[in-house]
Amino acid sequence: MKRDAESKQHKKWRIVSTIIQSCLIVILIALVGMMMFEIEHLQGTARVINYAGLVRGATQREMKLEVSGRQNDELIQYLDDILSGLKYEDGNYDLISLDDKEYQKKLDEQIHYWEDLKEEIQKVRDVGYRMTNIVDMSEKYFHLADETVSAAENYSEKIAKEIRVLEIVSAIDMFILFCLVLEQMISGMRIVKKNKILEQRAYLDVHTGLPNKSRCEELLHDMRLITEPVACVMFDLNNLKKANDTMGHSAGDQLIANFARILRKVVPAKDFVGRYGGDEFIAVIYDTDKEHVQEILNQLQKEVDQFNVNRKSIPISFAQGWGISTDYNECTLRTLFDKVDYYMYENKQKTKAGRKDTV
Repeated sequence: MKRDAESKQHKKWRIVSTIIQSCLIVILIALVGMMMFEIEHLQGTARVINYAGLVRGATQREMKLEVSGRQNDELIQYLDDILSGLKYEDGNYDLISLDDKEYQKKLDEQIHYWEDLKEEIQKVRDVGYRMTNIVDMSEKYFHLADETVSAAENYSEKIAKEIRVLEIVSAIDMFILFCLVLEQMISGMRIVKKNKILEQRAYLDVHTGLPNKSRCEELLHDMRLITEPVACVMFDLNNLKKANDTMGHSAGDQLIANFARILRKVVPAKDFVGRYGGDEFIAVIYDTDKEHVQEILNQLQKEVDQFNVNRKSIPISFAQGWGISTDYNECTLRTLFDKVDYYMYENKQKTKAGRKDTV
């Protein structure tokens, strides 16, 4: 029940996490789009500031030319075009109209005063600059132009601050998104680890620590023909029933555990050793020959004999049967096992007959 509750809670969190991630991705896309728009707008604002500054400087130059008696209608037309572009986004200078009240107010004042200044320029041409107020008016116009540039710069700084806020929000969004993805990855790794542990437990004989019958059957289910020399050995303990009847099942369990430990110690680590069930064990030895298998079996008997000498419990005794794939044509692991199982049964019967003869 506890595992089911944890599983339901985990699934619920995964759904919530997925929804949150989707929302964060949508928000991030929107933030990126807003930043791109603001950056493009900021670039246009920079161009406005640049040309507003050009108007300020070019107007002063025009005043100097008019005072010195050198008329320049092209420069006046140039200033008209720029001011019109700043106000209405027209002309050949690719200018934008800033959506800022203070800037628009200052620009309107500058444009209005520019019209007055042009009339004063015409008076200079008619009667000379000494008879006009051109100098004072040019100073005032310079001040108005300077205020327009300052307003544009303030607006630009405002956009820059908005971009910085968007960057911070985007960074927070990405950080949260990264944390959620990382949490899902860690959670996924935990699930994989748990599943692996559960899978291992499903194929593990808890009492001996060896692969259980399910794992043995899975191995034997491979119906491919054996191409490399492989040996299969089957073992059956002889004294298990005696241990259970005389000393209890705990003694029988200990007998099984002792034999499993010795068998796993003798058979090379690269080879398979499993508990096939009850008092039966199986070993699959790869890339081998008859001499090597016999050496392993001799070493096993030696280890068992040594164990029996040093222990006062019921001695380990076993029957065995084995075969090697090179002795058969078109042999699978299953067919090899069936033959080995028969040989082990024959060995078991001979062992029992030997005991009766002894008795």
